[in-house]
Parts: sequence; C-alpha cells; structure tokens
Amino acid sequence: MNKAEKLFRAVSLLVRKPWLLNLVIGHQDYFRDKVVKKFGLEHGLPQLKLDDLFPGLHITVEPFAFLDGSSWPIDLALLKALAVRNGVQDYLEIGTWRGESVANVASVAKNCYTLNLPDEQVALSGNGPLYVASHRFFSKDLPNVTHLFGDSSSFDFDGLNKKFDMMFIDGDHHYEAVKRDTARLFAFLKSGDSIIVWHDYGASPETIRWDVLLGILEGCPPEKRQHLYHVSNTLCAVYMKNAPTSCRAIPYELPMRKFSLDIRLEKVD
Repeated sequence: MNKAEKLFRAVSLLVRKPWLLNLVIGHQDYFRDKVVKKFGLEHGLPQLKLDDLFPGLHITVEPFAFLDGSSWPIDLALLKALAVRNGVQDYLEIGTWRGESVANVASVAKNCYTLNLPDEQVALSGNGPLYVASHRFFSKDLPNVTHLFGDSSSFDFDGLNKKFDMMFIDGDHHYEAVKRDTARLFAFLKSGDSIIVWHDYGASPETIRWDVLLGILEGCPPEKRQHLYHVSNTLCAVYMKNAPTSCRAIPYELPMRKFSLDIRLEKVD
C-alpha cells in the first residue's frame, strides 16, 4: 500500500469513526513533537544521578504493598530521602491512593497533607467497594497526616493558609491535569529551597511520558524551568534549586549503580 492509499484509508476511517482522532492526539509521539518544537528537549529533562543527590543512600521504605497503582519503592525512597535531606516540616501531595507515599514521608516530616477525591466520587469509577476502601489504608490513622478531599482543579489550597517545603504531584496524569496542578502548586512553595516532585514523568526509569513532561513544562513558570530534572532510576521529575551537576539521560546506560533490597513481610492487623 503506497502513501496515497494509506492517507485515503486514514481519512475514510476518521470520517466514519472520528473518535479515532483521540488516539492520534493522545499518542506519545504527538506530545514528544510538541516538547521538542516548543522547548527543544529532544532527550527529555536533564538528569540528576541518585548517588550524587544522596551519597551512600540507605533508607527504609515502609509501608509498601507491592500492589497495582503504587509508586515504585525507589520513588518512595526518593521522597523520604528528600524530606530527610531538606528537613521537610510541611509536605503536600495530590493523589493519596493507599497512603503509601504520605505514610513514608510522615515518618520523617512534621506535618503532612494529602488530597484525594471524596469516597463518593471514587465510587463512581465502578471498581467496587474494595477499591474505595483501599484509599488511605496506610495513612488514615497517622496523627501527623491531614486528609483533604476534593478535586485538585478546584480545591481551595489558599484556605489551608500554609506553604510547603515539599509537594508531590501524583494525581491525574493526563497532560491537561498535570499542567493545571503544576501551575497551581508553584504558588505554595515555602522558600527557595522548597521542592516539587512529579510522579510518572517516566513510564519506566528510561522511558519518558511525553504528555506528562509537556504538562510539567507548560505549567511551570518560565523562569523556573531551568531547575527541572529527572532523577535517575526513578519515575520522578523534580523542581529543585541548588541541585548537583546534571547530565543527559543515556538510553540503555550500563548499570553503574546497584541497590540492595531487604524485604520483610508483615501481616496487617
């Protein structure tokens, strides 16, 4: 089939099934092209090596359920290590899920706030009562965790009357939502040393989610984009001033750092 025939078939399909256009617009190549054209980042964000951020990193991730939808253990280790390194007092996250991320940070930070949709709205997903009950499972009884309920697009963050040392954006990962959450939260940084972390910048530690990256870049104030990085071995992007020297991510880089895992299983009462 030549190019003209392919084009004719494509147009015919779109006429009969216009919803197929969503697949084209939602394809990662579409977002990659927009990132490269607008920001020139054909290799994604500059990368910070985990061992440059935390020489001799040794931190315990607890709790962790090894179930669907969670951050990776190394992502939670990053959050916890950043909180320790920066002496985080006030932490905010969007997207509670089982409460693993906020529970890990709460073990080293003073005040933690986590925002999620109300249970009634979560139930509308049709995933059943266990899905609803899974939310806040690990964080619901922690005394230094405040659970907030609402949609990040309309939640009154000003009403908290607080600013934060570290924020974690892990809610809706579609481009428009990432852009919106990013634009809103920059106003709540406490100081020049405050940090924002985004989950799912990567589909894997070496594969960029270009839709998420475009949302981060367009939501970030232009003068702050120079402080955006990907952290090696994680799915996370960070906004951080005074970061170590960064480098370009290299596909299929040799594993020049290795990790030790100590897995201990405990029954939940």
